[in-house]
Amino acid sequence: MELGSESMEMESNLTVKKNQKLETFDILRKALIISARNINFFIFTILTSLPLFFFLVYYEIFLQNFLVEIFEIVKQSLGYDYFYRVWPNVDITRKLNKEFLDELIQLCLLYLVPLHLLELSTVLVIVDLASKIYTEEGPVMSLKEMVNKPFDKARLKGTFITSVYVLFLSTCILLGLISLVTTYFVVLRNFGCDVFFAALCLPAFVGLLALYLALSAVWNMSLVISMLDGVHGTGALALAIYYSRGSEWCGLRLMLISLFYLGNVLKWVVCVVYFYDCKNRAFKKKECVESVDDEVGTQVEAVEE
Repeated sequence: MELGSESMEMESNLTVKKNQKLETFDILRKALIISARNINFFIFTILTSLPLFFFLVYYEIFLQNFLVEIFEIVKQSLGYDYFYRVWPNVDITRKLNKEFLDELIQLCLLYLVPLHLLELSTVLVIVDLASKIYTEEGPVMSLKEMVNKPFDKARLKGTFITSVYVLFLSTCILLGLISLVTTYFVVLRNFGCDVFFAALCLPAFVGLLALYLALSAVWNMSLVISMLDGVHGTGALALAIYYSRGSEWCGLRLMLISLFYLGNVLKWVVCVVYFYDCKNRAFKKKECVESVDDEVGTQVEAVEE
């Protein structure tokens, strides 16, 4: 009876320790403290993010013009009064393929190459410096020290490999979201299938969006792991899944807040804090399990003797 009682008590202590984790707003608060603790960090990361910001402005303008032109062609070909009721004919498809194929290819290349590389370069800087500030209690780094700080080339290569995996996975889900919206506006609404959309497409869209946000937390953590721990590719993704186990809703909420409220710099500082919190809890859980196993094993041996 004593053995069972002590074992249950150990499991209870294990559960308490397992549940000790930072909540969403605790992580946000720590991220804000990191940004406010070192003004040089804030200035430096904002400056290094400017190329990405300007390119995003150009990319968004290009994308919006592309979408508007497609809308105008469809509207003119069908007639505005029949736009939402008539099935798109073959002439529209031919016209779109002829006039906008080059722009579509250019749009995809801009997204896959310069935008991806610019975003990755800002991630490397923000994650590395935020990690130093969060884990070390040393003197405040100057701007000169930040500029001259070297990067590990092996980790840079590994982070790039992981980012390719992340880009592929995120693009697949984004295409799924786009296909659902396209199915509704181009197909279902032309036949007055609003009820069907409400019953099927809308829940599917919300589900895919929630999945995308939850996986974004894992993908972003995998990039942080590649940069800080030197693990890349599928190994980084597997570690991110392992560390974030039990914190999926926290990660989803963080990504949702990042989507609407946080800037790029603060978002990646949040990812760094989230990574350390998940990693620490995973290690504590492992240590507690090993401690319980050792203690129970010792007691069993004592009883058998």
